[in-house]
Amino acid sequence: MDVFGDLFRGVRADGSLFGSSALSPPWALHFVDGAPLTLCTVLSGGGWIVPEQGEPEPLKAYETAVVRGPGTFTFVDEVGTRAEPVACGEHCATPGQGGTRHRRGWHDDGGGTTTLIVGAYPAGGEIGRPLLDALPVVLRVDGGSGDPVLDHLAAEVAVDAPGQQVVLDRLLDWLLVCTLRAWFDRPGGEPPAWWTAQRDPVVGPALRLLHAEPAAPWTVATLAGRTGVSRSTLAKRFTDLVGEPPLTYLTHRRMALAADLLAERRTATVAEVARAVGYSDAFGFSAAFKRVRGANPSEFRRAARG
Repeated sequence: MDVFGDLFRGVRADGSLFGSSALSPPWALHFVDGAPLTLCTVLSGGGWIVPEQGEPEPLKAYETAVVRGPGTFTFVDEVGTRAEPVACGEHCATPGQGGTRHRRGWHDDGGGTTTLIVGAYPAGGEIGRPLLDALPVVLRVDGGSGDPVLDHLAAEVAVDAPGQQVVLDRLLDWLLVCTLRAWFDRPGGEPPAWWTAQRDPVVGPALRLLHAEPAAPWTVATLAGRTGVSRSTLAKRFTDLVGEPPLTYLTHRRMALAADLLAERRTATVAEVARAVGYSDAFGFSAAFKRVRGANPSEFRRAARG
C-alpha cells in the first residue's frame, strides 16, 4: 500500500453531495459544519471561496477547491456581496447522516449561470492526520475543459436515475484524489516529505511495506532485505528523504493506528490494541504510546470519549 493511499483510508464520500444548484447573483452560501475536508467544484460560471481565516480565492468553471476545516467558509458571487448568507451543509460533516442529493443544500430557481457542486468529508482520526496537516486552508486546481471526471460529474448531476447518489459519491472520491495529486505535483510546489519519498526507488518500497504491514516485526535489517539494499543505505536514504529513521517512522505510524483503534473499538482491551499494531507486550506498548502521544492508552481513550 502506498503512503497516499493509506493516509486516504477512511476519506470516503457517503451521501456527501449536499448541494448542487444553478446560482443567480447575488448569493452567499455559508458552509457551517467545518468539515475536515470540503470539495467544491464549479461546473459553469464562477464565484469566490471566502474562508473563515485566510484570503478569498476565485473559483471559475472547471476549477476545484478543497477547503480544510475546522473553520467554516462562504461561497459568494463577489467579495463583499450584498447577499445575506444562507447556512448550508448543516450536519453534512457527520458520518452516517445519509440522504439525497439536495438533502441539506440551498434553494435556487435554477435560472442562474453558476453551477456549484459541494461534498463534505468526515476524514476523522489520526491515520490521515499527515494528509490534513500537509494541506493549506484552501487549495485550488484547474481541471481544464474536457476533464473526464468533471464531464462525468456534470452528466450525472443533470439526470435523476437509480443509484445516482452512489455514482456521485464515487465520482467525488475520484475527483478529490485527482485534485490532491495534482496539487502535490504542481510546478513550484513544496509537497510533504512522505509524498516525494514514496517515489524514490529505495525508500518508496520500504514505505509501502511499512504501511501495508505495520504490525510485522520489522528491523532495519529485515526492511533492507525486503527492499534489496544494505542496512546502512536504507537507514541513511530513508532518514534523508523522510526526515526520521525507518523505525521511528514506524513507531509514529503504529501509534496513530492505535489511537484510532482505542477511539473506535471501545470494547477492545489495551492488550488487543497492542497486538493489532505489532506489540506482544501491553506494557511496552503503553510506554511507547505515552512517549509518542503524551498520555497512556487508557487516558487517551477516556479523553476520546469526551
